[in-house]
Amino acid sequence: MYKESQHSKKGILLVNLGSPRSTDVKDVKEYLDEFLMDEKVIDYRWIFRALLVQGIILKTRPPKSAEAYKTVWTDEGSPLIVITEKIQKKLQKVVDVPVEIGMRYAEPSIETGIRNLVEKGVSEIVLFPLYPQYAMSTTETVIEKAEEVRKQKFPGIKINYIQPFYNREIYINCLAESIREKLPENFDALQFSYHGVPERHIFKTDPTKTCNLNDCCSRENNPSHQFCYRHQCFKTTETVIEKLNLPKEKVIVSFQSRLGKDKWIEPYTDETFETIPKKGIKNLAVVCPAFVSDCLETLEEISVEGKHQFTSAGGENFHYIPCLNDEDRWIDVVKILCEEKLNEFYLV
Repeated sequence: MYKESQHSKKGILLVNLGSPRSTDVKDVKEYLDEFLMDEKVIDYRWIFRALLVQGIILKTRPPKSAEAYKTVWTDEGSPLIVITEKIQKKLQKVVDVPVEIGMRYAEPSIETGIRNLVEKGVSEIVLFPLYPQYAMSTTETVIEKAEEVRKQKFPGIKINYIQPFYNREIYINCLAESIREKLPENFDALQFSYHGVPERHIFKTDPTKTCNLNDCCSRENNPSHQFCYRHQCFKTTETVIEKLNLPKEKVIVSFQSRLGKDKWIEPYTDETFETIPKKGIKNLAVVCPAFVSDCLETLEEISVEGKHQFTSAGGENFHYIPCLNDEDRWIDVVKILCEEKLNEFYLV
């Protein structure tokens, strides 16, 4: 519960991706329209983006997506929204500033979250994009949207953003312990499936122009690492498997959720599921560290469709490892990261 204190003018906004308000085709179509028309997601010129999204995708995809959402929807609602709310409630119990949530797409929006904090007297906000790795379609679009809302609707507030935390030891320890507890006793490989992005996004987000999508990701130091999603995914995997003491031969890294025909970063998760059984991998564990909350992309795309692809190709046992969700150890990490940024307000 929020307590009046010297922090009363400060607050925390947790931001996640978002979800349709229901599984009705109309609501799913509305959500997909806002999501896919974001130029940070589909980075075509507006006219070509509109032709693709509104002229093609939204005429065919919403009914299929609505059926997929129905397979993961709970009595409480969208898993992603429900889990984010649980994180908010747990965090609120351990910090003495108000905590709200906002979604990049749909409701509760970033604007709604900021307004809720402002109505509680908050003028300095720590905004936490709940994405471990940096990408233009996640962290970048959240910050851009929040700044747009701040300038247009709340010019008097200050926002301090939590940066990607893929390499923070507190996060790596948290993720590694969560995985360790859920790993099956017998498995041939542990697959890290990250959300994919088009290759061109990697180059667009690199102001240093030093990324070549080849050996640079494995270098110890490269100027592009701060902005390179692919590097950050591999680094997350590398540090986690060190904590788990797993041999590299038992680890697979792949990228899921391709959209369209453009070249995305490889290898692709779906193709990996279909090929590794032929290489003798019959017992597979899968984790999705680009997500901190389970959602359609983990619960349906991986746990249902991925399992079907793997077993249809000759795999025998498929074990999906849930995201961090509202685990207490993850709440501890969120608290520490938020308090670091809250303290920065006092240094200004």
